Amino acid sequence: MFRHQGKSRTLKHNLRLASILSFVSGIVNVTGFLEFKQLTTNVTGHFALFMNDVSNFEFWKGTVYFLYIFSFLFGSFSSSFLIEKLKENKKLNVFVLPTLIECLILSSIAIISNTGELKYPDLIVCLLLFAMGHQNSFVTKISNAVVRTTHLTGLFTDLGIELSQLFFPEYHPHREKIKATIKLRMYIICFFFLGGIIGGFLYSRLDLRLNTLILGVVILVISLFYDDIRYKLIATKRKYKQRKMVHHSH
Repeated sequence: MFRHQGKSRTLKHNLRLASILSFVSGIVNVTGFLEFKQLTTNVTGHFALFMNDVSNFEFWKGTVYFLYIFSFLFGSFSSSFLIEKLKENKKLNVFVLPTLIECLILSSIAIISNTGELKYPDLIVCLLLFAMGHQNSFVTKISNAVVRTTHLTGLFTDLGIELSQLFFPEYHPHREKIKATIKLRMYIICFFFLGGIIGGFLYSRLDLRLNTLILGVVILVISLFYDDIRYKLIATKRKYKQRKMVHHSH
């Protein structure tokens, strides 16, 4: 899922990646909103609130929204910076470290929430935004900017454009390619929605509160080692078949 990069990635790889990471984003989005009444996977709303406070000359009040925006930006920057830096090491999968950092942030927030009352909720919101900026950056790099999983505004825009293109085959003859992209965007939207529903159920009905984020961490860790586990299983099957063939030949 994370192993294939650049041109070696297929639609199947991107569908898997999009499904997993948008599901995690949906969990983080609903958990952050229910706990802090703030959106934690995109900065569009925060930018509007920041401008509103600045226009009313409430600069100090607007600072917190500026910090939210900066946290998302810094998350994206640090993820991309790490990937570029690690590219020099050919043996290393460059996406392992950014994913583990996201897992560390989400699990730390869940653990801290169990120790008592959260004294600095704005800091936790900043950390969640950092984690989502981090994720959006590395998923963009893995998929060659095909997949983005943390917010839906651009997705719905692109989906609307591509759906309209299907009505004009004379101008857009590559229908299969357009359909494949539509499928990918639909997967992201559906899994983001599904992650939100499950996250909301775990947060409210099962009263897991910020421990809901642990589900996101578990999913990320499994997806990170998915390729390795799959390759080991395939290799074990092949060895078993070869042994069987050798045994029968004797």
